[in-house]
Amino acid sequence: MKIHGLQKMTLLDYPSKVAATVFLGGCDFSCPYCHNYEIVDGSAAPIMDEAELFSFLAKRKGLLDGVAITGGEPCLHKELPDFISRIKEMGFLIKLDTNGYHPEMVEKLLSDRLIDYIAMDIKNSPAKYQITSGLTSIDLSIISRSISLIMNSEIPYEFRTTTIAEFHNNDDFEEISKWIAGAKAYYLQQFTPRDTVPDKSLTPPSKEDMLRYLKTVKKHVSNAELRGL
Repeated sequence: MKIHGLQKMTLLDYPSKVAATVFLGGCDFSCPYCHNYEIVDGSAAPIMDEAELFSFLAKRKGLLDGVAITGGEPCLHKELPDFISRIKEMGFLIKLDTNGYHPEMVEKLLSDRLIDYIAMDIKNSPAKYQITSGLTSIDLSIISRSISLIMNSEIPYEFRTTTIAEFHNNDDFEEISKWIAGAKAYYLQQFTPRDTVPDKSLTPPSKEDMLRYLKTVKKHVSNAELRGL
């Protein structure tokens, strides 16, 4: 497993935990607003291998509660369960970020009790999922299966949507909230423009729009919040 990025300590990526964040390369989505696109398209070379990562983690025992694994899309990697097992054997909790397009991997990680928290991105309403993910086609039943697996799991979880003025409106959040109705946690995150995103024309919604979207979502997901606003 090649490591494409490492945040040595964060209080944000793993709720209520002190964690390190590990970035794995590659993704099967091509979201035009992706903040880590250099990891997705392969233009960013790996910064270390597994041995170096495990050496780093060994020195952080007692200082870190857990490790957040993100990307790219971590579930693309067949060796992910073994990779996570080795980290858990060191005594760390595991948080996984995923786009939800690999329910078979999510199911394995859940059934083998290899993850302690999972966060899944909900890109948009079903009608706009394909364009928001940057794909030519998408099977929404796969997304629905991951939603079901996560909502019926025994571990803490969250769904989240990065909200973009050009891609989202109130009707979209009505449909999203129906899709994940009753979810334990759903966060709306305002898009932040950066030089690294593929489509530099994209803009964040206004604070007023974000508050309106939240009000809409709360009709079906009472545990919804704005994050980072």
